[in-house]
Amino acid sequence: VQLQASGGGLVQPGGSLRLSCAASGTISAINVMGWYRQAPGKQRELVATITSGGVTDYADAVKGRFTISRDDAKNTVSLQTNMLKPEDTAVYYCNLRVRTRGSWSWTNYWGQGTQVTVSS
Repeated sequence: VQLQASGGGLVQPGGSLRLSCAASGTISAINVMGWYRQAPGKQRELVATITSGGVTDYADAVKGRFTISRDDAKNTVSLQTNMLKPEDTAVYYCNLRVRTRGSWSWTNYWGQGTQVTVSS
């Protein structure tokens, strides 16, 4: 299973970006999909998650500004980021909990990360 993240970039404060992450491989099912971020000198932190039933959860710092969504037909998860702040600057990683074909177990996979820089 491989994850390909895209959509990062440089944006001014107050701007928006849409991050996407597409999974490929012998996928049977995807349970939780999520986005995490890691700023320089800081630990990786949870940004948002969405379950297979569509239940979402957000870090307090992004509530009301970010929206996570998923497209199970395309094995993708997206993160719409609005009203971006300089403190949102980080490398954003997608994480998918996947069951591959022929397996009964779940495995967490990480994307390669996409840089989001918020600066004037």
